[in-house]
Amino acid sequence: MDLTPYVDSLRHELAVAAEAGGNDDARALAERLTAPLESAARLTLLDALSTAMGEVTRELAPGSVDVRLRGSDPEFVVTAPHTPEPFREAREPVATPPDADDGTMARINFRLPAHLKTRTEEAAAAEGLSVNAWLVRAVSLALDTGARASPPGLTGWVH
Repeated sequence: MDLTPYVDSLRHELAVAAEAGGNDDARALAERLTAPLESAARLTLLDALSTAMGEVTRELAPGSVDVRLRGSDPEFVVTAPHTPEPFREAREPVATPPDADDGTMARINFRLPAHLKTRTEEAAAAEGLSVNAWLVRAVSLALDTGARASPPGLTGWVH
């Protein structure tokens, strides 16, 4: 993004303001100030753009928009969110029991402590899956591989 038109507009507005003063001293001062103010104006515009892209990124999460400096002008880099991959079956085939899934879905309410919910969302995002797909895969793997453990404090837990 070329900031020059915006800096030139600011320079023009400063010159117009100096003209309103009606004397040569005000005009001369405005001309002396425009060169040093150019870098300050660019930095201020970059700061505003960075703040704006931070707000955009919060709305796009897990996607993002970054502002990078190329020479004296900003460049926007858009990172789209990962698209979820379809559910992958376990690598080793598991014998299908007679009461196997017939393809219908069932809904359950599942409550997690906040810290586990956050970790689950991060793990799912890292693998490009929705939280639901990640949980389905985790439950399937745990049940198919027998990777269940007794909950702490419960003895005689049935596996």
